[in-house]
Amino acid sequence: MKNKEKSFKLPLIILAIVVALIGMFVFAFQGVKNKAIAYEEQITTAQSEIKVQEKRRADLIPNLVDCVKAYDEHEYETLMAVVEARGTTSDNAVSDIQTMVAAVAESYPELQSSDNYRELMNELSITENKIANVRSSYNTWVTKYKQYVRQFPNAQILNSLGYEIIDYKKLDFDVSEDAPTNLFD
Repeated sequence: MKNKEKSFKLPLIILAIVVALIGMFVFAFQGVKNKAIAYEEQITTAQSEIKVQEKRRADLIPNLVDCVKAYDEHEYETLMAVVEARGTTSDNAVSDIQTMVAAVAESYPELQSSDNYRELMNELSITENKIANVRSSYNTWVTKYKQYVRQFPNAQILNSLGYEIIDYKKLDFDVSEDAPTNLFD
């Protein structure tokens, strides 16, 4: 009986080892594919972030510019009214100037269009930095993905699984000639 038990145990042990090896290879192969897919998702997320920041820029900048223009116009009109009123010496004109100056002083303690321009330029700078950061993140994920899918044995495993490698392109960071510069530094 001992020979019969040994003769059944050896094939079962061999079968168990073969099944375990096959299972390890399946999990290893699938793990390689899953990591490539995870990199793809990171790239997709980075692309989405770029679009979000570009949308932020498209929404924010015109509103900031309009706000600065409106304040600038208000400041200009106030100063012009003061200059025009100075040219007259009537009591009514002086009274009008005093009322106007008092109203402006209450609403706007200082006329600060240069501060508004600084704030506009600061916001432009922050926005462009955010866009540069998300573009850099995108390029980092593209680099990691490309390295991963080309490495041995990942390339062979992905090829054998029929995984289609995507040819992502890195973003170019050429600065536009019409990019804003800070005029106040």
